[in-house]
Amino acid sequence: MRVGEELPPLEIEITRTLIVAGAIASRDYQDVHHDAELARLKGSPDIFMNILTTNGLVGRYITDHFGPRTVLRKVAIRLGAPNYPGDTMVLTGTIEETDGDTTTVRVLGTNGIGRHVTGTVVVMVAVPTTTEAGG
Repeated sequence: MRVGEELPPLEIEITRTLIVAGAIASRDYQDVHHDAELARLKGSPDIFMNILTTNGLVGRYITDHFGPRTVLRKVAIRLGAPNYPGDTMVLTGTIEETDGDTTTVRVLGTNGIGRHVTGTVVVMVAVPTTTEAGG
């Protein structure tokens, strides 16, 4: 890993099921995350993904890349354009800093209408001990 290195992109289909399941899993029962009619009455064209689901998907993106020994030390994200059903979010990342076993990654998630999420993730990748490595 070196500063400036880009992580491969991850495409995530935004389905109604993903949006509703993420809201339920994070106990976010706001109607705009599961009821299209009420979301429209509140000015949204449809239901949209909550920040906790986005946060989880950003974490997944990072741990999928760095592997199961990855520890998320800090996730700092900001939402922009909503993720609506039928769209695709593409997550990308760039290594910003490395210091020993700690790496900072700049993350960007875009969809059909713009930037859905921007932020940074600080990860620590634990080195296996001799016992864990089979020695």
